[in-house]
Amino acid sequence: MNYDEILKSIKNRVFAPIYFLHGEEPFFIDKICDALDNTVLNEGEKDFNQTIVYGKDIKVSTIITMAKRFPMMASHQVILVREAQQLEQLELLDSYIDNPQKSTILVFCHKYKKLDGRKGFAKKLKKNHIVFESKKLYDNQVEPWISNYIRAQDFSISPTATFLLAEYLGNDLSRITNEVQKLLIGAEKGKTITEDEIQEKIGISKDFNVFELQKSLGRKDVLKSNQIINYFASDPKNHPIVMVIPILYSYFTNLGIINTLQDKSPRSIASALGINPYFVNDLSSAARNYSYAKLVRIIGYLREYDAKAKGVNSTGSTSNEDLLKELIYKILH
Repeated sequence: MNYDEILKSIKNRVFAPIYFLHGEEPFFIDKICDALDNTVLNEGEKDFNQTIVYGKDIKVSTIITMAKRFPMMASHQVILVREAQQLEQLELLDSYIDNPQKSTILVFCHKYKKLDGRKGFAKKLKKNHIVFESKKLYDNQVEPWISNYIRAQDFSISPTATFLLAEYLGNDLSRITNEVQKLLIGAEKGKTITEDEIQEKIGISKDFNVFELQKSLGRKDVLKSNQIINYFASDPKNHPIVMVIPILYSYFTNLGIINTLQDKSPRSIASALGINPYFVNDLSSAARNYSYAKLVRIIGYLREYDAKAKGVNSTGSTSNEDLLKELIYKILH
């Protein structure tokens, strides 16, 4: 079962005896665990029928003993095993997996690492119970995820605003959702979130950000590009060069791809790059401003300065802010 299917089954009160939630992304694990926490038992039933334990403090044998108990004046008991990645001898679950207590819902929150699927007990888990791997989103999945998350709460968000959130918050879904909640507080249902709200409530400038830097570089606007990187230099903590360069690398790589396309229609470009069609016109215009040979050199500059920013082939005497200024000069000239 995937994430949405698991949440739907919980909402419909169709429960499994064992949920083993594992993987690198804690957000989905927490959401499934919270759904079980909020659905299976009411507050009065939880006093006697819900137990929360932590992997570092308990043995698997003790968990099994607890799981075999019957609920008291309730249809189920719930055992939430948090930080299950710290449990030792998980293979001892083998016998319980074969014959679980039907009235017990046993939930393992095994964060930041995958279950070894080659082991016998893991294969049994997958066959007979719910095993969900919570994967980190790839960079190109973050923007659609943000849009869908906001849409599910009866709001919408502009493509540029989505881009800003994705680029500045990365793929940390817990951080993204916390920031999104700031945007939605006090907003009317159906409202479209814009760059103005992001600047006001989160503090990401709508005029001096990496998206605007891309656009100014695409137009070869020397003045605006320098204004933006000077703004970055004044606040290096929130605009580190090691975050800016990968975004520019992706941008100029996309321009190079556009230059190689036979069909340069908006639909073809959006499909080839896997991007929102909203951004195609700006990218097409930028691609016409750079020859393919120049783009190859720019990619080389980006690799060179990324290495320098990380201390490779660098004397250490040039600050990251100055490295960024040098890089932008070479891109534009």
